[in-house]
Amino acid sequence: MDFSLIWAGLAKLTDWLSSYYSQVAMTIVATMFIVYGDVVNKRIKKLLAPYHFIIRTLAFVLICAFGYGALILFATPHVKLLILQIPSLYRGLSVVLMFLLLGYLAENRRYI
Repeated sequence: MDFSLIWAGLAKLTDWLSSYYSQVAMTIVATMFIVYGDVVNKRIKKLLAPYHFIIRTLAFVLICAFGYGALILFATPHVKLLILQIPSLYRGLSVVLMFLLLGYLAENRRYI
């Protein structure tokens, strides 16, 4: 059996995605926050429960507006480095499989 066509397809997929790894990494991080953000928000809500309404609201807005954005900007380069650690031949396939896994996780948590 000749696998050269499969290897060529994997290499082409990797080449096609190679200039978009930063965007792919940010999409992965943002999708993880979307899928699991409610868990984080529940913990924050429990943490802020004993405080006055104005303090709770202000803290929640600051955490959601700036905290999540900062975490996404901080985590994106690390996820990109993880993607770049994957052997070149399998990088494109790994990205596709990661998005399929995120879709499965979203389906499991009833987001789809």
